Amino acid sequence: MRQVGVIALMAMLALAGLSTPSRAETGQVAVVFTKGGFVIGVGGGEGVLILRGKRYPFTVSGMSVGFTIGASTTKFVGRALNLRGPESIEGSYAVVGAGGAVAAGAGGVQLQNANGVILQLSGPRIGAEVSAAVGGVTIRLK
Repeated sequence: MRQVGVIALMAMLALAGLSTPSRAETGQVAVVFTKGGFVIGVGGGEGVLILRGKRYPFTVSGMSVGFTIGASTTKFVGRALNLRGPESIEGSYAVVGAGGAVAAGAGGVQLQNANGVILQLSGPRIGAEVSAAVGGVTIRLK
């Protein structure tokens, strides 16, 4: 009886060793995001994910609450890490931070969604906007 249990355990371990974990991928991202407001900031834009040589367009929307004055447009470029296919870029991303742009400054941000996807983005801001706000953005594939 004991041998049957040992054999069953060995079989389960062998089968577990045969399964291969899914691999996370890294893609390239470009986003144009326009934001404006006074106290409550609202913004939106469009972007594209390039993964395995294929382009996946998406929309971006967001809102922040806190100290926000002015308007700016940021052209972000960067990487999307921990992708499990293009659809994993969708979702709400948490944004916590402070930043500002006057005339043509540079901005950078790192965001993460519930799927574990991390966006590392940077790019120039055009406009006059200062913020110290908490908010988030939502990405949806087109």
